[in-house]
Amino acid sequence: MKNIYLLVLLLMNVALFAQPQSEFKPVTEVPASEQMPSAPLVIAAYAFVWVAFMVYVWMMWRKLGKVDHELHTLSTQIGKKRP
Repeated sequence: MKNIYLLVLLLMNVALFAQPQSEFKPVTEVPASEQMPSAPLVIAAYAFVWVAFMVYVWMMWRKLGKVDHELHTLSTQIGKKRP
C-alpha cells in the first residue's frame, strides 16, 4: 500500500513539473549567449577528483605511518622484535 502511495505521488510530481517542449532546436541554432563550452568544466572536474584522491592517499599514508610507529613502540615495550 505504501508503494502505491509513493508511485502516485511520484506520478503527480512528474505531471505537475513536466514542461512541454515546443520544438527541437539544433545546437547550431542556439544563441551564443546560451551556449557553454564543456571542456573547462570537464577539466575542472577531473582536476578536483585527482586532487581529492591525492589528498586521501596522503592522509592514509600518514595514518599508516603513525600506526606503524605505534606498533613498533609497543613491540619494543613488550620486548619482542618486529621483523
